[in-house]
Amino acid sequence: MTITELLPPAAEPITLAEAKAHLRLETGDEDALLAALIRAARDHLESETGLCLITRTLRLYLDDWPDGQVIQIARGPVQTVETVTVYDELGDPVEVALAGAVLDGTARPARLVLPDRPETRRALNGIEIDFTAGFGESGADVPDTLKRALLLHVAAMFELRGVVSLDDQPGAVPQGYDRLVAPHRLRRL
Repeated sequence: MTITELLPPAAEPITLAEAKAHLRLETGDEDALLAALIRAARDHLESETGLCLITRTLRLYLDDWPDGQVIQIARGPVQTVETVTVYDELGDPVEVALAGAVLDGTARPARLVLPDRPETRRALNGIEIDFTAGFGESGADVPDTLKRALLLHVAAMFELRGVVSLDDQPGAVPQGYDRLVAPHRLRRL
């Protein structure tokens, strides 16, 4: 199972103004750096939790259908499933009908049940599921604890800006970050 991002988020969960207010910065001298640190903090949090903070379109690739009826989608919260595609014996894409499909997008992981699951003839990545995931279009839709964790993380990385290069971020995770993020982590046995 592989998930790729088809369209990046249109915004970040915290704005440049929020980050500057948190850091008590009044000038625009560090705006480019702060914008990059906000992206790094979001990427880190999303990779740790499996969440998409801001709505975007993703694609799940499967080699074959799972044994049970339920297809699990590890990134969430899933808002909609746009298309499901399989490939026929000629390698041509065939769209699967979504009528009667059931989606539990808020479950962790999200769950999808399709009434029809046609066989794919492609050995690898023969099933493609395009879906939209995220809390919403802006930071106002993101849970406050996650926004607070992002602000703490941006502040810690900003403090290390002369020691750790932007390419090597995140250089540190601040104290308290784990407690804010813990309720949103996906735990597996």
